[in-house]
Amino acid sequence: MLRELKTFVAVARHGTFARAGAHIGLTQSAVSAQMQRLEEALGLTLFDRTGRSARLNAHGEATLARAEAIVKLWSGLGDLDDAPEAGGRLRIGAITSVQAGPLADALARFHAAWPGSHTRVVPGVSLNLLGMVDSGDVDLAVMIRPPFALPAEVAWRALAREPFVLLVPRAVRGDDWRDILAASPFVRYDRTSFGGRLVDQFLRQQRVDVAEVAEIDDQEGLARLVACGLGVALAPTPTAMRATWPKGVRAIDLGAHTFHREIGLAVRRDRARRPAASRLAETIVETFAAATAGPG
Repeated sequence: MLRELKTFVAVARHGTFARAGAHIGLTQSAVSAQMQRLEEALGLTLFDRTGRSARLNAHGEATLARAEAIVKLWSGLGDLDDAPEAGGRLRIGAITSVQAGPLADALARFHAAWPGSHTRVVPGVSLNLLGMVDSGDVDLAVMIRPPFALPAEVAWRALAREPFVLLVPRAVRGDDWRDILAASPFVRYDRTSFGGRLVDQFLRQQRVDVAEVAEIDDQEGLARLVACGLGVALAPTPTAMRATWPKGVRAIDLGAHTFHREIGLAVRRDRARRPAASRLAETIVETFAAATAGPG
């Protein structure tokens, strides 16, 4: 029932099933199903439901304080062993595109300084990772900054700004991104991801209609589909990832219309005070700074 209790706290914090789901990476129906299971397990009705709205009733208000205490106690269990010699355990959420770059370098540096530690990288998309940070399921996460306000308990540290470019097969002639977008099949960066939402916003602002043929969340997969000649794509330039575009792909700059995605570190403020989590966060920030600075 721990998952249900965490979701219950999120609902109380954000006011509705939909808003809670948006912050913890669940659909409204999934949140509703979890709340029904929690009510059945407790034998209590926690919400007054009217149409699509659900508000905490007296039982819900009384249950909330205990649920918050249970979630806080669970989240704090990792604090028991948090010195280098004690072998602290840390969970790090990460989007796919950062795992093989500076994040791996940062983990190696951290383990050299804290040899008794254990780290686990938890993969995921940014929306889900934000929810995991907020609920305490991971200690911190390297992810894309969301297009909405962060939860009050979550601190953000910027790591890199990645400009979007238009990826085209090398056989495509010309450098006018608007003409190429209008005339070519389009491979879309998954619109449910934070980066994909930026692409969708850009296309609407520029009033460009595209002929979509595929949609994918993986950045490497996006570039490879372009290399195979399936179409063109708007993708972030992996400046912090020490990566190059696949053979057969070239990137066209968007000029004055360039937009960016921000890669950053999300940490719950209470976790940031733990020595091991604080040291890992600083190591990640330092490693990304060195990677984005480039040679010299």
